[in-house]
Amino acid sequence: MDTVNIHHAKTQLSKLLERVEAGEEIVIARHGKPVARLVPFTSQPRKPGRLRGKIHFKPDFDAPLPEDIAAAFRGECP
Repeated sequence: MDTVNIHHAKTQLSKLLERVEAGEEIVIARHGKPVARLVPFTSQPRKPGRLRGKIHFKPDFDAPLPEDIAAAFRGECP
């Protein structure tokens, strides 16, 4: 793991990102103290149904709004 200062990171960001894409981790430091770490991004594939049973809707969730609220959404405020 390499450590670079902020000025170097700003001027050489593209090169640092190439190194990160190759699997390297880089620490960015301010006055010698670590403040951030560049690491390769790893995305996890979406898993359908992950929230099944955790989200509940009322049976009337798609019922029409009361007229006064609907009028406010249309910009017809009294």
